[in-house]
Amino acid sequence: MGSSDGRIGGVDRAPDQSWALSATATLSRMDLVRLGADAWVVAAERGGARSVLGIAGPPGAGKSTLARGLVAEVERVHGADSAAYLPLDGFHLSNVQLERLGLASRKGSAPSFDVWGYEALLRRVRELPAQGIYVPDYDRTLHEPVAARHLIAPAARLVVTEGNYLACDLPGWREGRALMGEVWYVEAPAGVRRSRLVERQLAGGRSAAAAEAWVAGNDMPNGELVETSRGRCDRIVSSIGMDMLRRRQ
Repeated sequence: MGSSDGRIGGVDRAPDQSWALSATATLSRMDLVRLGADAWVVAAERGGARSVLGIAGPPGAGKSTLARGLVAEVERVHGADSAAYLPLDGFHLSNVQLERLGLASRKGSAPSFDVWGYEALLRRVRELPAQGIYVPDYDRTLHEPVAARHLIAPAARLVVTEGNYLACDLPGWREGRALMGEVWYVEAPAGVRRSRLVERQLAGGRSAAAAEAWVAGNDMPNGELVETSRGRCDRIVSSIGMDMLRRRQ
């Protein structure tokens, strides 16, 4: 799941093009300028067609913060509607379906998403570049997915999608990954992620004990699966300290 409270702190480029970012609580303007330029390269590689940049990583790593920041920066430089946001969270199964499948206690796990619906939307994004496409999202007040919250405008050349399982080598996720130009992996220490996730659950109305139990029994195990996909990503972005952001050769 994307994190509305995630943070990106410090990032470095590869040694041959090194640059450092301060370990601040949020993305700085320097972060966004440089990362946005790199993101636009993904779009440029397909000429006039739409490109998809995936932002993967475990729960609480800061994926949605990075994805939204990239979209805003690309639009600042290349114009309104040049980029768009596509969160995997919009493909959560409804609570009714989770109950039917016995997955209510595992909400946010890989089987609790409509992965084939997500893959189909990514395919439309790639194959219909002149079409405006509505995108669902997840409402943390309703605790349900909602339709058509976002719009990918016909002018959008870069679509930034984010979610836990984008690089996982599993049915449906593999097919979705094949539609992305690159996937960047956002990571943070387990303790930092746990704190962010507990805060998220508290904000959603759970008691302290229930929040801790949910994170320990659901979010952190989901993160362990996501961590197995790290090596399948094109870049690694650390949200803490001065670790590497690099393109894999």
